[in-house]
Amino acid sequence: MTTGKTLIRGARVLGGEPQDVIIVDETITAVGSDLTVSSAEGATVIDAQGQVLLPGLVDLHTHLREPGREDSETVLTGTRAAAVGGYTAVHAMANTFPVADTAGVVEQVWRLGRESGYCDVQPVGAVTVGLEGKKLAELGAMHDSAAGVRVFSDDGKCVDDAVIMRRALEYVKAFDGVIAQHAQEPRLTEGAQMNEGIVSAELGLRGWPAVAEESIIARDVLLAAHVGSRVHICHLSTAGSVELVRWAKSKGWNVTAEVTPHHLLLTDELVRSYNPVYKVNPPLRTEADVMALREALADGTIDCVATDHAPHPHEDKDCEWAAAAMGMVGLETALSVVQHTMVDTGLLDWSGVADRMSFRPAAIGRLGGHGRPIAAGEPANLTLVDPAYRGVVNPAGFASRSRNTPYQGLELPGQVTATFLRGKATVMDGKLT
Repeated sequence: MTTGKTLIRGARVLGGEPQDVIIVDETITAVGSDLTVSSAEGATVIDAQGQVLLPGLVDLHTHLREPGREDSETVLTGTRAAAVGGYTAVHAMANTFPVADTAGVVEQVWRLGRESGYCDVQPVGAVTVGLEGKKLAELGAMHDSAAGVRVFSDDGKCVDDAVIMRRALEYVKAFDGVIAQHAQEPRLTEGAQMNEGIVSAELGLRGWPAVAEESIIARDVLLAAHVGSRVHICHLSTAGSVELVRWAKSKGWNVTAEVTPHHLLLTDELVRSYNPVYKVNPPLRTEADVMALREALADGTIDCVATDHAPHPHEDKDCEWAAAAMGMVGLETALSVVQHTMVDTGLLDWSGVADRMSFRPAAIGRLGGHGRPIAAGEPANLTLVDPAYRGVVNPAGFASRSRNTPYQGLELPGQVTATFLRGKATVMDGKLT
């Protein structure tokens, strides 16, 4: 990865008319359609004709597994996967071993991210000690640490105690933090294996009802409004959840929500294969849910796309359905799935993709330097994508340490050809530098 001067020639900035972009060291110094050669003298020139230039993507929901589960992923391998996917910043979830519930652990993750150099890593702190839902973690200490934590989540588990959730919302309000809730009423999902519906009934698998998600969202948007704090809904997956978030926003409450790429594309019909690669939390839902999620992302009810990148080693997925771990890797395929489901269907343009995958997630996470306009004087965190590319997903070539993708063998559009982190090319010609 080298710094210096780079000229990106003829890129469609946010999908608009072709323009030239000059990067000097860490900063965009010029954007225009008629930049002179002299202004870019000595620059590395990238011919970006036909390609779309986006701000570096920001993921609010990534599992990097380190410390404790380095057999699944490490900060280094996860950030390499992120760079390949066009990301310049990721938020690392707290369900590590030990749990990221102290200033010491979040600082460790933050420093590992700085050492990796492939993208910025912003740790997410646990809401409760040990993710046990009983006692608030060191929220203030994590915020005051070198990691500067602003997002807190017990993701993987729900903060199901209403009193604990209220206290957390009150506490983070003091420093404009946000509680990111994994909405899952545990009593309604005991032993659940897939979405509750026609397919679960036919397969004889215990169902995971939509109301388990929706009931927690309903409670938490009311709590956030009562406290006057910020709540973010992780991996929203049902049409009913969409309506609840839409209602909360109509009230002017400080509620945001994310959707995963896999919930924009895949349905519970795939579970008929009994292939554990399709086992995920929350589960794949119905076609009607998928369509509602796409419409909500398009109209802004759902604020952003977040990968919920959840790597698992081979043995945790290559087993019978009931014993398999829940989760899918997603960093390297997210932009392609969004192009397939949202851009190629006409629901979003590339400016909308920039909003949902960079501007808004950076704003929700209060992540400075990311989600910025592509303009002179701004940090050179950029992603160049070739939307005309078509390719079959082959996990053997992934930068991630894990291979549990639901898209193996599927043809998807778009390829990230270059990623720049503060002017440094982390990816060039589609490959890690």
